[in-house]
Amino acid sequence: MLQGFMNLLSLCWKPFGHEKGNHGANGVLGGGGSSGGSKEGKDGLLWYRDIGKYGSGDFSMAVIQANQVLEDQSQIESGQYGTFVGIYDGHGGPETARYVCDHLFKHFRAIAAESQGVVTAETIQRAFRQTEEGFTTLVSESWSTRPNIATVGTCCLVGVIHQQTLFIANLGDSRVVLGKKVGNTGGMAALQLSTEHNANIAAIRQELKELHPNDPQIVVLKHGVWRVKGIIQVSRSIGDVYMKHARYNREPINGKFRLPEPMNMPILSANPTIISHDLQPNDSFLIFASDGLWEHLSNEKAVDIVHSHPRAGSAKRLVKAALQEAARKREMRYSDLQKIDKKVRRHFHDDITVIVLFFNHDLIFRGAVQDPPVSIRSALEHR
Repeated sequence: MLQGFMNLLSLCWKPFGHEKGNHGANGVLGGGGSSGGSKEGKDGLLWYRDIGKYGSGDFSMAVIQANQVLEDQSQIESGQYGTFVGIYDGHGGPETARYVCDHLFKHFRAIAAESQGVVTAETIQRAFRQTEEGFTTLVSESWSTRPNIATVGTCCLVGVIHQQTLFIANLGDSRVVLGKKVGNTGGMAALQLSTEHNANIAAIRQELKELHPNDPQIVVLKHGVWRVKGIIQVSRSIGDVYMKHARYNREPINGKFRLPEPMNMPILSANPTIISHDLQPNDSFLIFASDGLWEHLSNEKAVDIVHSHPRAGSAKRLVKAALQEAARKREMRYSDLQKIDKKVRRHFHDDITVIVLFFNHDLIFRGAVQDPPVSIRSALEHR
């Protein structure tokens, strides 16, 4: 039976980007930035940059594709306004994640410039709001020719390091975990910094019920999974405008997305949860990842993997650990999972994106500015 799923001929797959200088908006590098000294590599459906430099230390980055078309997007931008990291886990298609990767940082940079480089939670909030408004405008302009773009959305996890402050903003169920040294013990604690917005979390179901007290069907348990209106697991996102604006919850979108009753107020929100954290000398590294990683690895296991191995290849190591666990759950060998091609691979695991940032506290304390700026996107060819 397993052989029916196998496809050994994955030669048609191409890497997500090629470095040939500055590609501007259509290449791996954007805006004249560098790759932080990192080199990209690929192994089947796995893309990675084992180690590179950003404004506050080293980074490692990896992506594994499972869907027919990669729905994850991610970026690292490090320069004049600090460091900006984004992981955008799309659903229903790749369009929203691509749009966010194209626009969110640009909005952030422009808003920061208005305040002479000062970055606050409001800077990030405004960038999210402008990105959501821009995508909603795109849906409106595309409605007559591509109405199903109204049903596409993305989770959005952002980290910003500005001077000695870390901001985390999140919509959806991607996650960032801090590896924090425990005194002089040599141990490393795992501290989750992001708040997730998934209907499988009791607190999120309660939040939705309080926001929609007159709707007994605001969350529905289907096949053992809690979903908002029985349709979608996440309660906050960019996009998914069919769950935010009544004028897009009608024909000709697919019937499975249409609500049986009128929408009197937005059901999903694009308002991110934002926290700030003053960086401390015992803060060692951050693991940003889409939920595909956390389906298979606990926070503690992920931190232990990073802590117990050399920095180079950390993100790739985490992805492979998740795939090994996915294979184990299906009682198959990891080597057999590797032979399964994209699309069919989605039955075994999701697209997974991981970015690990290591802190150099000397650089952070000195307020060093990355020059030349680093600008990296993990996936631009959309194969």
